[in-house]
This record gives sequence, structure tokens and C-alpha cells, in this order.
Amino acid sequence: MKILRKPKEIKAFLALLRERASGGTGAVEETVRKILSEVKHKGDRAVLSYTRKFDSLKTGTLRMTAAEISKHANKADRKIVKSLELSAKRIRAFHEMQKEESWSFWEGDTLLGQMVRPLERVGVYVPGGKASYPSSVLMNVIPAQVAGVDEIALCVPTPGNEISPYVMAAIRMLGVREVYRIGGAQAVAAMAYGTESMRRVDKIVGPGNIYVATAKKLVFGLVDIDMIAGPSEVLVIADRSADPAFAAADLLSQAEHDEFASAVLITDSMALAKEVQMQVRDQLSRLKRMVIAEKSVSAYGAIIVTKDLMKAVKLANEIAPEHLEVLMEKPFDLLPSIRNAGAIFLGPWTPEPLGDYVAGPNHTLPTGGTARFSSPLGVYDFMKRSSLLSFSRQGFMTLAKTVLTLSEIEGLSAHGNAIRVRHEKR
Repeated sequence: MKILRKPKEIKAFLALLRERASGGTGAVEETVRKILSEVKHKGDRAVLSYTRKFDSLKTGTLRMTAAEISKHANKADRKIVKSLELSAKRIRAFHEMQKEESWSFWEGDTLLGQMVRPLERVGVYVPGGKASYPSSVLMNVIPAQVAGVDEIALCVPTPGNEISPYVMAAIRMLGVREVYRIGGAQAVAAMAYGTESMRRVDKIVGPGNIYVATAKKLVFGLVDIDMIAGPSEVLVIADRSADPAFAAADLLSQAEHDEFASAVLITDSMALAKEVQMQVRDQLSRLKRMVIAEKSVSAYGAIIVTKDLMKAVKLANEIAPEHLEVLMEKPFDLLPSIRNAGAIFLGPWTPEPLGDYVAGPNHTLPTGGTARFSSPLGVYDFMKRSSLLSFSRQGFMTLAKTVLTLSEIEGLSAHGNAIRVRHEKR
């Protein structure tokens, strides 16, 4: 893991991170467009064809029955299921705090306000097979349930008929009844367009590979999406008080995700930088996913040494990481200056994996610098808002001339006429 100090080196590394976040290739998009088009026009036939091709699907039915879900869920180790139950409890409690209410107020006899309602139907994508994540079921389904979404359709691929008992246990635990054994771009297409087996949804959420992310990007507008998630990333700000073993372990906790993951340490201490560099090298050798993590830290990892911690915060805000850890004696001192981060982990006993599994806040976070303008997945993502307006005749007359004036300067005579016909009615 390289140590960077020179402004030119740091600038080049930041450019590399921006390039990394730019998304898939033209070839990926071309492939995805073809899949989307076929599913749109051929429905179940296309979904089955692609699922047989990519996942070796044996059955001819896309939807899983409650009995099938339970059959596989029953294979889950009860101790692990208890851990999932604790995680679900904490995630639900946190997201209950995000609920929004409708509101309104009166100006004399004029009513203005906002009506908040849940989305009616949501599609959730969950990775499946060997790379299965029951935590993704919890993090994507629970906020929708807390919001009051009536219908949740969940898609999980089962490549080679590989079905995770823990994903199924999480699905059963949350009471999700509409589950489909499909993945990839074809699953996104089925949710967006609808097929004979599946009605279209209003919004698609959940993580996936580059084909899933590209498909979500291309159907956005027809349906809403949560975000276009890129490779995972962590940025650690640390001072000389930080434990180098902690810092290295936290960097590698994200580097093991995939070779495009990014792990960055920013510190004002060269001594700490060198110790963390040695710790990364040592801990790498003991990881099961050593090859992946090593490629990640070699390509997109760095230790940046700055003259002070405020410069470190400035760089962190520029990178706008998915996960930001502050390993300092007084981490809250920096909090007012941190503006761009998906999730902020304060202090040495708050490692990022706590947030991935059981802390409570959502682990679906903005990546690739999008924390500059977007937020973690939450209950608010499953709500929509309608403005409320109700004017009496007197309230209308108070504002009529102002509307006439503004519509005239914008050249919208029909707008003005809708006001004038009422204003002139005595």
C-alpha cells in the first residue's frame, strides 16, 4: 500500500478514484440494453431464457413458493438466525425514527401542506448463490416495511440451484411472500416492465454486479431506483493516537469485497502511516480473500500524509467516501467539518463492519463520490410527497393580480386566463 505526500501524487490518485467511479463499459451497456429490450417485448420467455443461460435454471417457474422458502430456511443454523433476528430488530428500531408525517397549516382560510404516502409496490434485488448476503435482505426490506409499502417483490438469483438458507431465513423472518428466483439485468427488466409472472414495480432497490447496476441506470425514469452503487470504499482519518492494527484491519475489511474496492488512510503522522503500511502487509497474508484484497489495495488503496488533520478532512470531503472512519482521541472534534460521507464511524470502537450488520443504520450507501449529493437508503426512499393547496375565493383574490403579472412576463397567456376568468367573476 503506497504512501503519498507530494501534491502531484495525491492529485493523480484522486483522479484515479474519479475514473474508477465512472461506471461500466460500452460493451456492458450494449449487452444490458439487449436484455432489457427482449424482456420488455417477450416477458417471461426472455427472463427464463436468460436465467437458464446464466444461472442454469432447471425449473420453468420463476416464483418461489412459501414451502420452498421454508424448506431452505429450515437448513439455517439457529445461532446464525438469532444473529439475524438481533440485527433485524436494531435495523427496524433505527428506521422507525425516520418516519415522516403529513403536515399542513392555515393562512386564514387558505390551506397549504404536504401529504406523505408510501410507495405502493417496490422491487428488491438481493445477490444470491455463493455470494449471498442475508444482511442485504434486512437492509432493503425493513425500511420499505417501516414506510408502509403494501407490496414487496424480491428477486434473488439461484445459480446452479445454489440457494442460501440464510437469505431464505431472512426472507421468511420478514414475511416477504413474493420471491422470484431470477437475477442479473433480466431481473431488473422484469421488475421495471412487468411480465406475465410479475407486475411492474414503482421502485427498484438493492445491490448487484455491473450488469445489475447498468440495468437500473437504464430503466430509471420508467421506475425509480435507490442509487447506482459502485464498488465499496472506506476512508480512514487517523491521528498519531490511532492503533495501526485497527486502521489496517478496517481498511482491509472493505478491500476484501472486490478488486475495485478502495481503501484510503489519511493521517498527519508519517510514523503512523509506516506502521499501518506494515500492518496491512502482515494482515493481508492471513486473509481468506487475500488475492482480492491485495489487488484492491494495490490498485485503489493509498496512505496519504497531510500536514494537519483539517487538510485531511478537506481531502475526505473531496473524495466523499461511502464509509468514513475517524480514528482519533477526540473524533467528535472533526465532525462539524465533515460534509460528504455516506456513513461516519467515530472512534476506535466503531469499525465499519458494525454498520454493515447490526448497528442499525442502513448499509446501502452512496459510492463513487455521490455522497456529495445523496444519502443512505432509508424510509424516506419508500415515501412520496404530494403538495396540498386549498384557497377560498378571498384567498384567491389576494394573490390573483400577482399571478397575472408573473404569467404575463413569462408569456403564458393561458395561465393568466385561468386566473382572469375567476378574477372577473363578481
